[in-house]
Amino acid sequence: MKIYHAPNSRSVRAIWLFEELGFPYDLEIFPLGDPKMRTPEYLKVHPMGRVPAVTDGDITIFESGAIVQYILTKYGEGRFQPTADSPTFPDYLQWLHYAEGMLMPPVNIIVVETLFLPEERRNQTNVDRATKLLSRMLSAVERGLEGRDYLIGGFSGADIMTGHACIVSARLGGNISDKPNVSAYIDRLQARPALQRAWAVK
Repeated sequence: MKIYHAPNSRSVRAIWLFEELGFPYDLEIFPLGDPKMRTPEYLKVHPMGRVPAVTDGDITIFESGAIVQYILTKYGEGRFQPTADSPTFPDYLQWLHYAEGMLMPPVNIIVVETLFLPEERRNQTNVDRATKLLSRMLSAVERGLEGRDYLIGGFSGADIMTGHACIVSARLGGNISDKPNVSAYIDRLQARPALQRAWAVK
């Protein structure tokens, strides 16, 4: 299988997943914003010219949550994903999708306003609103982690998705000073060798 990756992007999730599973993979690496991601050839892989994308033979998947679910369902052999009849399955689905549904929208606003837009076009009001909303979204994770090391107890694909989003959120100013569970969770995730290897891919 092949992973299309840009450092410090959502594609870290795909590499992290493969590293946790011990699966081999090929890589194609782009700098963020690389014009090659807008070429007709790459747009056949990812129609938005973004990362991640994973190819598995004739199959291409380009949404990080779908990648996690596809790989674990097809190849995981029960690892990092509960069965549908497990009592943890509803929580697993919730946290698997919480990253993109709740945490990443305000993160996207902060990234655009502070990194991508030229200074004269930036809007601090948008940043302030997004940062406040992000802190609220992290509060739900704080409650979800009460008494747990990971979101459903043991490490799972939900942690690859929402855990990664928590790390990025904290880096971009999401308030975790009053969220000891989230803070410890981030430290716990960052200590995982598979994630360390994923961050190191440049």
